[in-house]
Amino acid sequence: MSGQVDANAGIAATRWLLLTTMAVWGANLSVVKLLISQFDTMAVATARMVVAGLALAAVLLHRHALWPRLAPRQALTLLGCAVLMVYLNQIFFTEGVARTTAANAELIIALNPLVSALLAALWLGDRLTPARVAGVALGFGGVAMVVLNRPGAALGSGSLGDLLVLCSVVTWVCGGVLVQRQMQQPQGQLGAVQVSGVIHLFGALMLVAHMVLRPQPLGVDFARVTAGHVLMLALSGLLATAMGALVWNRALSTLGVARTALYVYWVPIFGVGFAVALLGEPLTGWHLGGLAAVLGGTWLGMRQPR
Repeated sequence: MSGQVDANAGIAATRWLLLTTMAVWGANLSVVKLLISQFDTMAVATARMVVAGLALAAVLLHRHALWPRLAPRQALTLLGCAVLMVYLNQIFFTEGVARTTAANAELIIALNPLVSALLAALWLGDRLTPARVAGVALGFGGVAMVVLNRPGAALGSGSLGDLLVLCSVVTWVCGGVLVQRQMQQPQGQLGAVQVSGVIHLFGALMLVAHMVLRPQPLGVDFARVTAGHVLMLALSGLLATAMGALVWNRALSTLGVARTALYVYWVPIFGVGFAVALLGEPLTGWHLGGLAAVLGGTWLGMRQPR
């Protein structure tokens, strides 16, 4: 009985940590938008991943396990996760966002729970219940209500940028499926810190190599870099990327990829909340309706099948 209580308490804690992480990601959107408006997009992405990788390595070192002992299969799996969730994800996302409108990008990213539910059903045997499908649809509707009723929101026609953003969603979800399978292996099980650290160190090294080998110059005027830019970059890498990865990977192990992905719907909700509180954007009935839909979608999608 006490074991069941502890398990329920752990799940509840994971859900609250996820919700807090979505709030951080919602605020991080504005930070990243400001940074990429001033500097090369890939340089910003690479720097954030390097900061995250070093931070996670420091956590591993603090736990006296700088590099976990990996079986060959574990190493290959985590390398694949790094390629999907960090390297390809960042390239597709940054290049895609540069070629499409913000509204298009946010709506495509909101397809994450749908893609996660489908892949979890296909690869992990997770049941695609009517309640979960209804939750995914309701949550997406809530996000659409919020995104399309923000000041200056405009949908663009289909473009290469939209396809690249969708590819970033698919690579993130596929990597998440691999993480869930790896962390639920009974033999040689790895924790969230070890998985997150290895993935981001591998991924950061790939992005650094990409930046060094690409033909175009770095495109960063270091004379324009201020202490404020460095602070924003550090906080983005530490809080949104490193800590966010720890919480996300823990949730993948505890809740599964399909249920964890539902929390992505909260990112634009928190983004609007911060814009209303800090930037004075108007709060409309559409925003409140979107919040209610996301609440309902999360509740439906998190229900355990009988």
